[in-house]
Amino acid sequence: MYPMTTLHFAVSWGDRQQTSSFSEVSGLTMEAEVIEYRGGADPQFSTHKQPGLRKFSNVTMKRGIAPAEAGNGLFEWYNSITVGAVERRDVTVSLLNEERDPVMTWKIRAAWPVKLEGPGLKSTGTDIAIESVEFACEGILIETR
Repeated sequence: MYPMTTLHFAVSWGDRQQTSSFSEVSGLTMEAEVIEYRGGADPQFSTHKQPGLRKFSNVTMKRGIAPAEAGNGLFEWYNSITVGAVERRDVTVSLLNEERDPVMTWKIRAAWPVKLEGPGLKSTGTDIAIESVEFACEGILIETR
């Protein structure tokens, strides 16, 4: 059995499971804080390490700009943000096998777009126009099949 490649993946979000094609997903990072503690009557001259709060990094997704992608709801979601109010949605990233079946899935809980970045434009360039969107979230769950 060979390890999976990062080539095939799918991204969807919201109740209607809107989808979009992304060329890159990064930041699927989970971390537990370490709390060091030593009781005053502890005979050991060292601390005990205990798990603290869990933290989740922002998730960044990149894609090439295509006219067909303009109506996918992502920009409307970002534009709906107002001071103190945002619509939080679950975002799902699935790593797919050769048959396009999910092998591993990251469920990004209560996400909302915090940053949209357009491409760097250059009149002499021939690169693909890449935009990125960064999501804040309240948790990441991993499911394996």
